[in-house]
Amino acid sequence: MATASVVPARHHGSLGVALPVTLGVIYGVWAAFIARESGPLTGGDIALGVVAGAVVAALCFVLGRTQMELPRELRAAAYGVLTGVSVGFLHSLTGESILRCVGMGLFFAAGAVAASYYVFYTHES
Repeated sequence: MATASVVPARHHGSLGVALPVTLGVIYGVWAAFIARESGPLTGGDIALGVVAGAVVAALCFVLGRTQMELPRELRAAAYGVLTGVSVGFLHSLTGESILRCVGMGLFFAAGAVAASYYVFYTHES
């Protein structure tokens, strides 16, 4: 009798591209909005938003494609690093001190690590 092997599902559909692109666009618009500092929108603000959004979208895409090769602890840490660096950078655009920006990044990174590890641990065997 033939047995079926358990193979993790891999979704390489349009959601694997649409989600990182959407996150990148939102992040880029947010970064440009913060960088303009209540003044007129300049070319530099737009360039900052485009580059920041493209970097976040690329990192989300790469992490989404390679996450299943990582053990759950390292995968949770990768999501934490991506979240912490993203939040820390956005907070640095406000003009706050570097210590506050790092603190905010670490706070959100710790939350993302804890939440993602919990999800991975409870939904995988």
